[in-house]
Amino acid sequence: MARHIGSVCKLCRREGIKLFFKSDRCYTDKCAFERRAYGPGQHGQARGKVSEYALQLREKQKVKRVYGLMEGQFKNTFRGAERQKGITGENLITLLERRLDNVVYRLGFAGNRREARLMVTHGGVRVNGKKVDIPSYSVNANETIEVSAGRKQSPRIIDNLKTSERRGIPEWLSVDRSAVSGKMLRLPRRDDVTLPMSERLIVELYSK
Repeated sequence: MARHIGSVCKLCRREGIKLFFKSDRCYTDKCAFERRAYGPGQHGQARGKVSEYALQLREKQKVKRVYGLMEGQFKNTFRGAERQKGITGENLITLLERRLDNVVYRLGFAGNRREARLMVTHGGVRVNGKKVDIPSYSVNANETIEVSAGRKQSPRIIDNLKTSERRGIPEWLSVDRSAVSGKMLRLPRRDDVTLPMSERLIVELYSK
């Protein structure tokens, strides 16, 4: 599936939750989801019977869009979760949260995951002092993540750090805003993710 290039606000309305694609705007009354909290299109407000498969598919689409992955990337992550010990659904969420682009977003260096991904691919992020330009890089406990020296005074990043105070920093991360750096204190757990999602439906979908 190709990457979505249309209105991202329609994705929030389609999934029925805020996906925070537009950074600070999502916290204001200008947010499209706040003004029209129903599906996009002519029949967006219609409520038809939803099958079990449709519920599973929508949940997969929602989580995939939250983390900004294409179908192949998401499926590979799921297969990696299957190979790990423990509960597959919880492993999946942990792997998604450990992605470098997600960690950069969670630390507040970027206003959304798309911006975080660009920051990583353009070489603007260091992990333990070394440049890492792979958004899917899986961050480990006790690793340090920082913005490259040439970008630390960027007005955009400074604004992002201010906005991040509103949404807060997860307990499994620590951030030094003055140094524009952070650290993963421990691996994220399923109960650290507050966004409503049912990973069980995704497991059922891929198990068919």
